[in-house]
Amino acid sequence: MPLPVGWTLAVLAMSLFGSLGAWQWGRAEQKEALLAETARVLAERQAQSLAVAADAARAQAYDWVAGEGEFLPARAILLDNQTRERQPGVRVYRVFQPIEGGVPLLVELGWQAVPGDRTMPAVPPLPGRQHMAGLLVPPPSEGIASAAAAAQPDGSLLVIALQPDALAKALALPALSPRVLKLDPDLPLGYARDLDVLPNTLPPERHIGYAVQWFGLAGAVFVTALILTWRSRRKSR
Repeated sequence: MPLPVGWTLAVLAMSLFGSLGAWQWGRAEQKEALLAETARVLAERQAQSLAVAADAARAQAYDWVAGEGEFLPARAILLDNQTRERQPGVRVYRVFQPIEGGVPLLVELGWQAVPGDRTMPAVPPLPGRQHMAGLLVPPPSEGIASAAAAAQPDGSLLVIALQPDALAKALALPALSPRVLKLDPDLPLGYARDLDVLPNTLPPERHIGYAVQWFGLAGAVFVTALILTWRSRRKSR
């Protein structure tokens, strides 16, 4: 292979590997900043009104909130493909209406295991006034998959992504808040849960590991190109 062609291919490969490494590194920095901001909010726990969940300007922010209201008689939402301690399951959500009114929001009640036969857990209603407290977060990442909500025997909806607009339509509601509430694990209702803001996703250190691998591949291509060039010039003498 002529050297100009070989170096062109090498530069293209190095550019690709370098871009992938930079993307992974950027994702690590984003998640580290997210974890730092979440840690600050959880440390301060300065409770705001539940009404801030409807603020579109803070759709990607993290806030500690508290307030009272009632769960609407709307169907429960089951978010599929959620693991906990390496066990498959779903995260259970119900629609909550703050007492001060405004736009209702989805409250994560916790995680439920799903057996091998894929029988979904029944989610009983939670009547009466309830006190809510927890962390407002953006909905979990949707990924690249999409599918319509699937109705279950008890009337709940099984989904693979939380899309507030689509869910509001499926539940016959005018709207849903753009953020969801991760319920305080200390409250005496719901199921097993925590305040992890990166469930079922890669932690920052994994992104850094992948970035190092991509940068290493770019370096390996460069070294290989240098060695092949040196050998080619020695043969041509």
